[in-house]
Amino acid sequence: MPGPAALSAAAAVALVAALLLARREEAGPETGPSKPKLPKLREDFKMQNKSVFILGASGESGKVLLKEILEQNLFARVTLIGRRKLTFEEEAYKNVNQEVVDFEKLEDYASAFQGHDVGFCCLGTTRSKAGAEGFVRVDRDYVLKSAELAKSGGCKHFNLLSSKGADKSSNFLYLQVKGEVEDRVGELKFDRYSIFRPGVLLCNRQESRPGEWLIRKFFGFLPDSWASGHSVPVSTLARAMLNNMVRPSDKQMEILDNKAIHDLGKAHGVLKP
Repeated sequence: MPGPAALSAAAAVALVAALLLARREEAGPETGPSKPKLPKLREDFKMQNKSVFILGASGESGKVLLKEILEQNLFARVTLIGRRKLTFEEEAYKNVNQEVVDFEKLEDYASAFQGHDVGFCCLGTTRSKAGAEGFVRVDRDYVLKSAELAKSGGCKHFNLLSSKGADKSSNFLYLQVKGEVEDRVGELKFDRYSIFRPGVLLCNRQESRPGEWLIRKFFGFLPDSWASGHSVPVSTLARAMLNNMVRPSDKQMEILDNKAIHDLGKAHGVLKP
């Protein structure tokens, strides 16, 4: 019969084995053919020679998204749709197409939305800048009309930049409008519809917004673990949008909150489904 020392050793081995098994289960199954890594997903996507349009490329989020798209070289054709033509000095931007439209008469510019596989909408303004009516017109009416034209033009995957807390039942106009446009774009039934709800966007705007400057400073003094729950750098947001785009999905609609945006934006290897 084994002595006490032998029994203790056996118990220790069993405990270690149980801990290793638990860790392996938490980590999930090993990477295999069914879970290709991010570089492979990007290459597969690139081989499909797809086209993309960006609404709101003059804003901070759209500007960084465009830069990331060009650096990753994911699309055969990149088109900016906006109210004015943007000027770029870098060589990387030389093949970017630009469609100048009048958002008050968007139906006259349906051709600008034709033939794009993927669309990113980073369009938006603020109540302080445009007034309540102007804010609603831009963030709801312009966005919705653009989505309708994109759908009619053949867009399969529509990506909408929204906001944390978006809710059509909210008492706050900003969150109410964001929630309403989320729902109404969803009614268009794109093959794939991705909604991004970041917290405070951390960026260095050329446009002066003192309130946002104070908020960014505030988050800069907070612990990373807390700040990351309520804010996100625009560079992380842009990478998250593209990482999400290249990963296969069987969901017709998906909502990505601030944490999901952080996780996706920092991913370099295997993406979670």
